[in-house]
Amino acid sequence: MATIEPYTLIYDIKIRRHLARIDRRHHRLIQEKIEELLSHAPERETRNRKPLSRPSVLSTAWELRFGPENRFRVFYRTDRELRQVNILAIGVKERSRLIIGGEEFEV
Repeated sequence: MATIEPYTLIYDIKIRRHLARIDRRHHRLIQEKIEELLSHAPERETRNRKPLSRPSVLSTAWELRFGPENRFRVFYRTDRELRQVNILAIGVKERSRLIIGGEEFEV
């Protein structure tokens, strides 16, 4: 039986700035969850991974939620043909606020 190649994860250059605003103790969790949940079947909808229903400021297609109280958000786009996941933004949801790289976005 042939194995399915995992998707290649491509991080936007802005991700470093986004992570700089998140406590370092969470960086390993964020990296592990992105690799675990987006390397295979990134377009499979789950309770914590879903396509965005309306266009956002980030113009992304998918959102992944995880971490303590589901507070971390990863926004990404996929390219099935190239088997790539483009990680566009990583943020923190605090109550009704979404903070990405120190900027607040409307949710």
